[in-house]
Amino acid sequence: MGYADPRDAGYIASANQPHAAALAADYAHLAKQLERRGIRIDDVTRAVANFRVAIPSWGVGTGGTRFGRFPGVGEPRNVFEKLEDCAVIHKLTGATPTVSLHIPWDRTDDYEALRERGAALGLGFDAMNSNTFQDQPGQKQSYKHGSLTHTDAAVRAQAIAHNIECIEAGKALGSKALTVWIGDGANFPGQSNLARAFERYLESTRQIYAALPVDWRMFIEHKMYEPAFYATVIQDWGSSLMAAQSLGPKAFCLVDLGHHAPNVNIEMIVARLVHAQRLGGFHFNDSKYGDDDLDAGSIEPFRLFLVFNELVEAELAKAHAFSPAHMLDQSHNVTDPIESLMTSAIELQRAYAQALIVDRTALREHQSTNDVLMAAQTLKRGFTTDVTPILAQARVSRGAAIDPVAAYRASGYRAECGRNRPGKQSLGGGIV
Repeated sequence: MGYADPRDAGYIASANQPHAAALAADYAHLAKQLERRGIRIDDVTRAVANFRVAIPSWGVGTGGTRFGRFPGVGEPRNVFEKLEDCAVIHKLTGATPTVSLHIPWDRTDDYEALRERGAALGLGFDAMNSNTFQDQPGQKQSYKHGSLTHTDAAVRAQAIAHNIECIEAGKALGSKALTVWIGDGANFPGQSNLARAFERYLESTRQIYAALPVDWRMFIEHKMYEPAFYATVIQDWGSSLMAAQSLGPKAFCLVDLGHHAPNVNIEMIVARLVHAQRLGGFHFNDSKYGDDDLDAGSIEPFRLFLVFNELVEAELAKAHAFSPAHMLDQSHNVTDPIESLMTSAIELQRAYAQALIVDRTALREHQSTNDVLMAAQTLKRGFTTDVTPILAQARVSRGAAIDPVAAYRASGYRAECGRNRPGKQSLGGGIV
């Protein structure tokens, strides 16, 4: 099979040509359906076309579990090659113009060159992510028993310095946010003083917060368990909110959809954080059992829709301090990471479009009159509507592909990477 650059506008146009007539017919048919509901399809399409989600740099490499990792063909060997893959995702979907880096996995000696390469590829840089949940070669202090909450002040100082390093790297790249996730906690009762550990967390993060530029935000990420299986220090949105409120107006809560107990009402958490004016953003993924980094929308698409329903509610209400950052956070163990990230970005747009076409007037009426069944059916009508033509038309308006996966596969990009990036790589990655 030959090779064509999937980032080339001419290639994308040629890939779209066989699908153009069918899309036009499907879009016109859906437009008539929505018109009967009082919805203008072009308004929805424009909103979807403007939706943006960041790609995690670590997501373009093959993930793994504690049992093993099976490297894919042509994996990127450094952060510059990661950008090449991220550019393919953005060109084919039109929805992912920024990349979120993870230090030290993406550390480089020349951040200015990295920023210039990103700009040449049409990419900017989203939130920086620190890593104090792993020990790195040559690291003086170990994080085995914690980092920002460690009982040893020297370990805490090292973790604080690392986060400040991430801020400095982000400043050079044009980033405007720092995401802090720690695996600190306890595996046994009595192992840790639960109250004091949280106090040490606040003491440490105050120093990191003080290093933030005036126009930056800090995203505090919570996770119920792993690697601490008895008591994680920042284990839920309550602890995250307490920390954010304690630190100051630049601190916000980050919601990772996979970091909750089964059946937790995540959309209600979103509503509460909007009310508290502390919703910083999301790490989008999906979860079934213990794996929290499955492809977005692959397991519970209705839950994803309900989360976006709350986001649309806040958007329409013009909620104060509402400017959530969107990022994918996934580990692709058995699929081509580029394909998974493209489909996940599209699933977010799908949930957004479905939420946008909910009849809000009817929903408000049914809620106010306590018509339970009709309220539920009105909401679900948005979810059950096939908005695929809207998503495809939104991509076309951005010069992206009608069928991104098909265009990607036909380009031969993965095979070309295999030729240019020989050998099995062991990239930084993990379930965070």
